Amino acid sequence: MTETAAKKVLVIPQVIVGLGNPEPKYDRTRHNIGFAAVDALSHAWKINVSENRKFQGEYGEGSATKGNKVRLLKPLTYMNLSGQSIHAVMNWYKLQPESVLIIYDDMDLPLGKTRLRLSGSAGGHNGMKSAIAHLGTDNFPRLRIGIGRPKNEKVEDTGSISHVLGKFNVAETQLMNDVLDFVVECIELSLKQGVEKAMNRCNSKTITITTPTEPD
Repeated sequence: MTETAAKKVLVIPQVIVGLGNPEPKYDRTRHNIGFAAVDALSHAWKINVSENRKFQGEYGEGSATKGNKVRLLKPLTYMNLSGQSIHAVMNWYKLQPESVLIIYDDMDLPLGKTRLRLSGSAGGHNGMKSAIAHLGTDNFPRLRIGIGRPKNEKVEDTGSISHVLGKFNVAETQLMNDVLDFVVECIELSLKQGVEKAMNRCNSKTITITTPTEPD
């Protein structure tokens, strides 16, 4: 095998998808942190994202860091049909599944943690189940953002649903703003050096709530 063939192929995302639900009542909820991440990327890169009926979502394209062309997508199909919107973009631009990176919430990760992976299962997330079903594979990168579990530790479905559809409190909101800044950093690193290299940075950091110190 030649040295070139032995080198791993860099996985550079071309479409960044944030999962969430439309409608104002879902805005700023834990389950919509994927939407918030795309909003943060849109702001950082000055890429306008607006409704695109062909793609069943809010869509925009432009240049990210170092001139990388990138597409941003927020499916407006509701979470459990997210794959329809993602597939529409992939099909239109004739892109391979590994060129899409999906950002979504994860209760199994605590607040302040992120996990970047090249592939994996849906882990019970309905948006990811839909994405995997429509793309026909789970071999595409994803970035999970920790939203933690309900404090009462009950595993009842009703408790989990109210938790993911609930909103962050003031301290958590401040923390998640820092997390979203870090997500932008992680995605930019993925675009520059590939997802696998970015994993080292994005999976090792924990962001904590900073409390202002009282003056002496």
